[in-house]
Amino acid sequence: MIDARGRVVTPGFVDCHTHACYEGERLDEWEMKLAGKAYLDILAGGGGIMSSVRSVRATPTRTLADGVLRRTREMAAYGTTTVEVKSGYGLDEATEVRMLEAIALAEAESPLRITPTFLGAHAKDADDPQFVDRMIEKTIPAIAARFPGIVADAYCEQGAWSVAECLRYFEKARTLGLGIRVHTDQFNSLGMVEHGVALGARSLDHLEAASDTDLERIARSSTIAVGLPAASFCLATPCIRAREFLDMGGALALATNANPGSAPVRGIPLIVAFGVREMKMTSAEALSSVTFNAACVLGLESTCGSIAPGMSADLVLWPHTDERSLGYEIAGALPDLVLARGERVAGSIDVIR
Repeated sequence: MIDARGRVVTPGFVDCHTHACYEGERLDEWEMKLAGKAYLDILAGGGGIMSSVRSVRATPTRTLADGVLRRTREMAAYGTTTVEVKSGYGLDEATEVRMLEAIALAEAESPLRITPTFLGAHAKDADDPQFVDRMIEKTIPAIAARFPGIVADAYCEQGAWSVAECLRYFEKARTLGLGIRVHTDQFNSLGMVEHGVALGARSLDHLEAASDTDLERIARSSTIAVGLPAASFCLATPCIRAREFLDMGGALALATNANPGSAPVRGIPLIVAFGVREMKMTSAEALSSVTFNAACVLGLESTCGSIAPGMSADLVLWPHTDERSLGYEIAGALPDLVLARGERVAGSIDVIR
């Protein structure tokens, strides 16, 4: 038994969009951004995602797994108990497999729930003129055979994968029984939203540049929108227009987008504060976006993301008596106790058994 002494207990946070499997920091690029260079220009110059690709290809699987374990432990200190982690910094078949093996290794050694996503279409390897064809015809089947049923993700954006290339990628993924998620409309609205909805994508993520028409398309569908406000903050770009989307009846999840470039963020409480203060969400909407809605993105709504009989004991005890404090405070108090699958993973409060 735990005496909560009248304080707030929430479900463990579900971080449904992260790139937490990587090696190397991108501090030089951060300084370039501070000096005014645009993210897409850095990417076009061989930096950004490709900088992390070079580092990951040179890193042993065990070291990658250790990095995932360290970063997810840091996330747990802020109340996160379930973390989605994408591949995508490998791009070649061997390294993509190794990334997914590292994520699986971390999950096996962690009390947290760590779930993988295959992001083969993250960028294009300029050194391989056949890269897109090779990814679609060889890498996706190899991943599907090694990790049956894994979700396939793609980054549809200028300088990354085009709409036509994404559609080929997803057609192959669907024939192999893989689910679909899409990074889209981060900087430019290219028309991927309509296709993503038609394909039954689990989520469409980013959507900072999405039109009213496309937001309405998503709101009328079973696809969940995923907002990534920390990336918008770090890149000085607008957030998804959450208030308008929610008023359309859409389902919205929020996540950290934790990565070494555009979102060096660990804590979901900061994301909740962004949701309330910058995205005009209510406290209840913001909390739902990082718990139940985020669990739905990952297909885990019957396991985590809410407090009910039969659910996983992923619980967070806060030093608050009003749950609205989580959106009110910015970089506020850490949890008193974080339980993941019933095991203490963070916090110092005494537990009486």
